[in-house]
Amino acid sequence: MDLNFNKNEDHNKLLASDLRQRFAKVKLGGGQKRIDKHHSKGKMTARERIDYLLDKNAKSIEIGAFAGDEMYEEHGGCPSGGVVVKIGYIKGRQCIVVANDATVKAGAWFPITGKKNLRAQEISIENRLPIIYLVDSAGVYLPMQDEIFPDKEHFGRIFRNNAVMSSMGITQISAVMGSCVAGGAYLPIMSDEALIVDKTASIFLAGSYLVKAAIGESIDNETLGGATTHCEISGVTDYKAKDDKDALDKIKFIVDKIGDSDKAGFSKKEAFPPKENEDDIFGILPKERNAQYDMLEIIKRLVDNSEFEQYKEGYGKTILTGYARIDGWAVGIVANQRKLVKTKKGEMQFGGVIYNDSADKATRFIANCNQKKIPLVFLQDVTGFMVGSKSEHGGIIKDGAKMVNAVSNSVVPKFTIVIGNSYGAGNYAMCGKAYDPRLIAAWPSAELAVMSGNSAAKVLLQIETASLKKRGEEITPEKEAELFDKIKSRYDKQISPYYAAARIWTDAVINPLDTRTWISMGIEAANHAPIEKQFNMGVLQV
Repeated sequence: MDLNFNKNEDHNKLLASDLRQRFAKVKLGGGQKRIDKHHSKGKMTARERIDYLLDKNAKSIEIGAFAGDEMYEEHGGCPSGGVVVKIGYIKGRQCIVVANDATVKAGAWFPITGKKNLRAQEISIENRLPIIYLVDSAGVYLPMQDEIFPDKEHFGRIFRNNAVMSSMGITQISAVMGSCVAGGAYLPIMSDEALIVDKTASIFLAGSYLVKAAIGESIDNETLGGATTHCEISGVTDYKAKDDKDALDKIKFIVDKIGDSDKAGFSKKEAFPPKENEDDIFGILPKERNAQYDMLEIIKRLVDNSEFEQYKEGYGKTILTGYARIDGWAVGIVANQRKLVKTKKGEMQFGGVIYNDSADKATRFIANCNQKKIPLVFLQDVTGFMVGSKSEHGGIIKDGAKMVNAVSNSVVPKFTIVIGNSYGAGNYAMCGKAYDPRLIAAWPSAELAVMSGNSAAKVLLQIETASLKKRGEEITPEKEAELFDKIKSRYDKQISPYYAAARIWTDAVINPLDTRTWISMGIEAANHAPIEKQFNMGVLQV
């Protein structure tokens, strides 16, 4: 019996259990009372609509489930950003579905709602995925209109994207299943085809109260913008549905007729599960983020047949690079090695740190994958680049810049899994959110920040104590310890994977055992979009 393995296993399974509990709470949206009220109107909830629309017993992944987590509390909160987004299959065709959750502030758009909708469209654009909008929204959340209405990445960008996606030939289908007002009315009508549910849905630029106030006309909402009006008088919508299920059935019928798309041509063979026990991941991954472990053992539990062919195995050993298959798809893996390693010259190197040789190796490997048209998977547990005179004199900035250049200019799809640490420039070099991974997910063990909690708290403590001393306050050891704990507690909250997911710095917090599904579905999506750009890293510092 390995006591350390068992302690790690207990800790990481508790984190997975916490993830399940958090997700169960998020799935309730605005709460059971509002769900019941929604049902009383004869309407399905956003999640019920998506579940009915997607193929039964087929895989799916949810994007941004924790968007808005613990945000906007003074406004009553915004679970899942008030919108549910899933990638799944409709009649066997991979699609992305976006559904407003009307149990959350009547589906009104908070700032994070806009960011999440734009992320869904970005995934659709990058992967040429058909996108389905299930509209049920009161429009912009007025108390925060200044943070969602006017800027480039705000509400209006959605409709701009509708137009651009249409010109790209990306299928967009909308079903209006509740409110659809003001500027939001453009979203379904800028889609290729629009459906509307009779009696429970309406579309108008201004509702009956505003019409009365603006021009003095008295009219009810159904006559103003109901299904009959828009299907038989205005011609704004294309199909009238008698209820939610009828609308969703019509969408299935339409999607079933979409022709196949050109493919990128990534290598796919018969899939095999890992030979090593995947559950061992919980015992291998240490409880403490500064503890050592062998990342190779994690990789063996993620790849088909546990087969991983290392590239430059004996060189630059703080980064593991090599070829494998995940669910049959060929991948190139770039992963931080977290154990202490020894170079051929006898030099000891810290795990999780990027050195000159490991940055050079990763750059070469990324270029090779681009030459061979192999998608890249980054497994992050990185504390940053090596510092000190030896590294600086050896040109660590130059070698780090080469790696960042290769990641930035890579044309094959990239997928990032944050396993443990994701600090500073290491986050960037290992394909953090700023470097356009097609999908980026974090395990519950992840930490994302400019530096670790301990390091940051020590720096901030020095600044705080210096400020207090200037004001004449005496700093006792007890006072210093109290300040440190307060600062670290505040900082630790910010490095949580849920804090990152709430702001859509990652697409999800996932159970480690779901990693293969995320990468596999991500590559399948990416395969719908042929690579149109040549790989060119430009000028390199050599």
